[in-house]
Amino acid sequence: MPSDWIATLDRRLDELEAQAQPRPRALAVAVRDYADGRVYERADLRPFHAASTIKIAVLVGVFAAAAAGRVALDARLHVRNRFRSVLDGRPFRVHPDRDADGAVYAARGKTLRVRELLEPMITTSSNLATNLLVDLVGIDALRVTLATLGIDGVDLRRGVEDEAAYQAGIHNRVTARGLRTLLEAIVEERAVSAPAARAMLEILLAQRFNRGIPAGLPDGARVAHKTGEISTVAHDAGVVFLPERRPYVLVVLSEWAPEAEGRHALLAGVSRAVYEALGTPADAERTSADR
Repeated sequence: MPSDWIATLDRRLDELEAQAQPRPRALAVAVRDYADGRVYERADLRPFHAASTIKIAVLVGVFAAAAAGRVALDARLHVRNRFRSVLDGRPFRVHPDRDADGAVYAARGKTLRVRELLEPMITTSSNLATNLLVDLVGIDALRVTLATLGIDGVDLRRGVEDEAAYQAGIHNRVTARGLRTLLEAIVEERAVSAPAARAMLEILLAQRFNRGIPAGLPDGARVAHKTGEISTVAHDAGVVFLPERRPYVLVVLSEWAPEAEGRHALLAGVSRAVYEALGTPADAERTSADR
């Protein structure tokens, strides 16, 4: 397999970083192309604050608990906004103004099915839904699922908005390679079971925040992905489906000065650069033949 596409992509990503104003503090990219097995890695072992990309791990963990009979996806769960810190057990709440989904908050005091919490956790990044599911399954069980799948580089240590844990340095952290291998387990239907993996992809395909990877792709592309953003990071990790082509996994992680502008433009630019570098399997075959 010719390697000139790697050098071309390296140069393009260097240009995108240099053109960003302000420039990101760090950029990591990981790719696996199922069309021909190509892999691209750029700072893929550098750890980043996970932000909401950690919710992919929660998604997989809930389906694993369901497969093991510990959780029923159609069971009803009481919706409450009171959780306990993993640091010392002190209570905390999720702030409504930090959550993009008001529907879960509107159900407080009522019940929702477990599967009704999975979609808002991913598609609108509901922190309340996430913490309810983390509490239901348990941090230890979620970590065991990741270990069982052989995922290294996705470190799930707490729910979201656990301020006491945050101040004590207990963070969820990810690497680009770690998220790529987690998404690979879903695509390859090794995550729990084939039906579960397909159900997870359907949820990820319904993502409503699409200014990252999808924004750099042509019409007709579908992306099963999860974004993650706080004041100092902006991420997107997903599986790209294009017509007449096998999918590829793309993870883009970035770190910035607080509240820096231009984050989504960089993520979209990286997505476009990867799309153009990979081309089609026919392109790769022609390049090889020309040699």
